Amino acid sequence: MPRTDIAPLRPDIIEGMIERVIAACDGAAKGNPGPTGWAFVIANSTGVPQRWQAGPLGHSTNNIGELTALEQLLAATDSTVPLEVRLDSTYTRDAVTKWLAGRKRNGWKTAGGKPVANRELIQRIDRLLEGRDVTFVYVAAHQVNGDRLNAIADKAASDAARTQQPAAGTAVDLPVPDLVIAKPSRARASRPSGSSASQRTSSGGSRSLSARFSGTCPCSRTYAKGERIVKIGKTWGHPLCAGAYS
Repeated sequence: MPRTDIAPLRPDIIEGMIERVIAACDGAAKGNPGPTGWAFVIANSTGVPQRWQAGPLGHSTNNIGELTALEQLLAATDSTVPLEVRLDSTYTRDAVTKWLAGRKRNGWKTAGGKPVANRELIQRIDRLLEGRDVTFVYVAAHQVNGDRLNAIADKAASDAARTQQPAAGTAVDLPVPDLVIAKPSRARASRPSGSSASQRTSSGGSRSLSARFSGTCPCSRTYAKGERIVKIGKTWGHPLCAGAYS
């Protein structure tokens, strides 16, 4: 049974020098909105997982799960130690970095004049970031040989969303990420001279295009405006998810 009484990670001290901590955080919503969970995994300065924690959020959204995961991670780590945060949510990264200063100046309104979504949660994260040395690193989700810490956090968040139970542990009982299988490349059939075909992606044969707006893939991960997406059933999502959800 995973432990739920794990204390915050202490910083690595090597030869009297405080090293940075590497961590990943993630959120998941089954339905978006739907049963939601958050999770983080904390590693040492070499990227070896040390501790992890996950929790439920009831019926909520993927974005709230992602932001809560970051908030919980920041609260669980030493504010005096440099921190590298790996995450697969561009929304979370941009909400607390690129967009933050402008939205403060605009009285917590978007460029279009609308109230900023999840304002209170973002404000709490902003306070936790104050005076800290934190670097955000975007990593793609659900990749063959992808980022291990992200995969562990993804699995823990998904389990928390599904079970609606908190969980935590150490390196000896890490969540085991779901296997990501590489899709075989399709050999193109030869065509008679003079024939033509529309350019298509290798993900199920659907044509990809640049998203006009941000949205959510059937895998529950968000995609950003301008990101390449494909048609998946009656909605849109990441090209790599087409085979699994179409």
